Amino acid sequence: MSQPASVFVLSQNRLFRESLGRILAKRGDIRILSTQGLSCSAYAEANASTADVLVVDSVDFLLTCLGAGKSLKNSGSRLKVLLVAMEENEEIFLRAIRAGAMGFVPKDASALDLVAAVRSVARGETVCPPQFCKFLFAFVATQPVESRTNAKARLTRREQQLVPMIGQGLTNKEIAQQLHLSEQTIKNHVHQILHKIGVGTRMGIIAGGHFPN
Repeated sequence: MSQPASVFVLSQNRLFRESLGRILAKRGDIRILSTQGLSCSAYAEANASTADVLVVDSVDFLLTCLGAGKSLKNSGSRLKVLLVAMEENEEIFLRAIRAGAMGFVPKDASALDLVAAVRSVARGETVCPPQFCKFLFAFVATQPVESRTNAKARLTRREQQLVPMIGQGLTNKEIAQQLHLSEQTIKNHVHQILHKIGVGTRMGIIAGGHFPN
């Protein structure tokens, strides 16, 4: 990039966001626009800014601000998101991808790793730790080859309603509370969704994406 990459940092951990801000600001090719705590108003500010990269440390926060069933792409956001994972597991990694994040950095990354990741994402490149890239390739290879449209056609209206909620990582109990249904009813619906779209676990629904409206 000919101009310095503009960066917005959002984290509930004040020490982390301020330290990261200072580290990045020392680089001549990176400009810090703001470092703030996690709030959807702060996300909206970042989205309305000239930021090239949004560094955030919570995929749950990102999904909450985007809204149910949405990703950065279909929400119209131009932000390139780099997720610094405070928790490292395959489900969070897949949820970050589905949300539209372009980079995923583990919590034990060095300062140099973070700087390099910000630069890469600013250039429009993806950043994936080797252990998660290996998992992603293996996971995709096990998925059935079938269009999402065909898969959607087999789901009932209620099942289609559940897909984005599962994609957000909500438990059966949490979904039941939101829809005012029994937990067993939700469990039955989830079982049917897994069967109809041909995946064995809830993670398969997350990785498969939210079906179009």
